[in-house]
Amino acid sequence: MSRIARARRGLRRAVRYALLTWLAVTVGSVLLLRWLPPPTTSFILQNRIAAMRAGYGFYPYPYHWVDYQHIAPVMALAVIAAEDQNFRQHHGLDLSGIRQAIRDNQYRDRPRGASTITQQTAKNLFLWRGQSWLRKGIELYFTALLELLWPKQRILEVYLNVAQFGGSVFGVEAAARTYFNCSAAELTREQAALLAAVLPSPSLLHVDAPSDYLRQRQRWVLTQMRRLGPGYLQGL
Repeated sequence: MSRIARARRGLRRAVRYALLTWLAVTVGSVLLLRWLPPPTTSFILQNRIAAMRAGYGFYPYPYHWVDYQHIAPVMALAVIAAEDQNFRQHHGLDLSGIRQAIRDNQYRDRPRGASTITQQTAKNLFLWRGQSWLRKGIELYFTALLELLWPKQRILEVYLNVAQFGGSVFGVEAAARTYFNCSAAELTREQAALLAAVLPSPSLLHVDAPSDYLRQRQRWVLTQMRRLGPGYLQGL
């Protein structure tokens, strides 16, 4: 066997091992998180690194896990109404939502996205901020894993616990305690709608100082919650 042939064979073996390792690590991690609360997320770690670089030291983030049954149902309904009204029907990608976003963005100064709750959960848990084809491809890979290996209620439970509701506020329990001095189980419809209304831009929209735009979005979320109805959550 020639030197070139041996090099090619070695390269193929290395690629095969790398792919098998990637699959084992990623599938294993997603399977574990089906039952175990995430100890942290990629976005929290990135915020901590940014805080350290800015000279704030090891900045604490009030991330507190709560099980789904200890989250007010109106909060679960609010994030679905605000972010992903086809959550029950799609398998990770909302194709109708993507087509609608493309049409809407032709007439909007501020383009809106069409990421599903599953995509946002994958992004918060595993990915870095920014836009690139590589990042989007990895996001779609983890989105498929979540939809394949987790039930819908688990996806929603994790999303509620890892979503960013403010610059340093991650998860619905931390948000409820920070902004309303109550637990996630005690949130009212109005409070839940206000929290869900900041999700597109948690660094720009502020629950503790709501702008007219945020109040308008809160009213829209409340309308969508009434349209969906509490029965939407049954059978997740």
